[in-house]
Amino acid sequence: MTSNFAASATSKSTPIIPEIEKEVTAQNLPLYFESLAEWITTNRVELLIALVIGTLIFLALSLLKKWALKWSDEANDKSSIRAILTRAISKTGRFFRIMLAIELVSVAANTPPFIASVIAFLFTISVVLQAAIWVRELVLGLIERRADSYAEDNDTLHSAMTLIRLMVSFAIFAIALIVILDNLGVNVTGLVAGLGVGGIAIGLAAQGIFSDLFAAIAMILDKPFRVGDTIRYGTSTATVEKIGMKSTRLRSIGGELLVISNAKLLEVEITNFTLTGYRRTRYPLSLTYQTSPKKIRTVPALLQEIIEREGGAFIRAGFIGFGASSIDFEVNFDIKSDNFEEIFQKRHSIGLAIIEAFAENGLEFAYPTQTTFTAAPDGKMIMPYATQKP
Repeated sequence: MTSNFAASATSKSTPIIPEIEKEVTAQNLPLYFESLAEWITTNRVELLIALVIGTLIFLALSLLKKWALKWSDEANDKSSIRAILTRAISKTGRFFRIMLAIELVSVAANTPPFIASVIAFLFTISVVLQAAIWVRELVLGLIERRADSYAEDNDTLHSAMTLIRLMVSFAIFAIALIVILDNLGVNVTGLVAGLGVGGIAIGLAAQGIFSDLFAAIAMILDKPFRVGDTIRYGTSTATVEKIGMKSTRLRSIGGELLVISNAKLLEVEITNFTLTGYRRTRYPLSLTYQTSPKKIRTVPALLQEIIEREGGAFIRAGFIGFGASSIDFEVNFDIKSDNFEEIFQKRHSIGLAIIEAFAENGLEFAYPTQTTFTAAPDGKMIMPYATQKP
């Protein structure tokens, strides 16, 4: 056997160790050790060079990790893409660095088949685990980047991110475990089916809880409203006080505390008055038919003057129709504010200014009235009341 190994050592194109059964048994185990010792003796120089190259690769990867960690710590914006990438690189583990160096060297070192298979298996495990760690850091980093601007409610954000980290970590490492077991030759079909059935059972059992939890996460990531925003849903208008993992607390205009589940809140149409930056207001105005056409023509300009003087943004004003007992006008204006109290006060002051200006200019507001006229026998209209004699 020794002569066979010596003859095969002269050829670099084929492995130095002959093919041996894959199953390690008590009979061929001594042959493995003997072959390994012969391979080490024959390839001393190649192994020394490979050891140096492997060490340099490991040091280079360690230096890259150190630089990435430094760049991540020095980043002013922790949610930037650069900070997320460098933070992911800084999570490169020692086991992966060692196995990567060994695998790169093993390819060029004429490694015996059984040793190469062990290295390939360990390298596969290290790659899968390291890829799972990188993907986890990238996904969580992007989620945190999305939720970074929602820092007003730290308790809700902390609870949501804790839940998100748990779910993302479980999903990614479950996939990694399945990949590793599949490489080991384990039939993972039953495992995947079991995980699927178990997930469905848990989801059905806690459907209401999970729907509210995911609704809270959607609120944090999508940000239809924030704490402090004034919103309207259905017939209620309220200010958001707290977004919890199960329900959202709102303070109505009248001061009542409204509590609504997150899932139900997202099912209805929500109007966010805060995000608009301004509130448009419409006032319908009605004048009596006794108002002269000359005065009626002055109404749009008068309304514009009043609104601009009171700090509003005039949009339009004009005649819109003939009412049953009134000449109807409409005025539209914007109040540039996201504070409901300030908007309310502006509307109040503009409304009072319109009343005062109309009274000063002899413009009378109409209200539902009926006038009866009496005719004489000859058809002439007569007054419906007796006139005083001088």
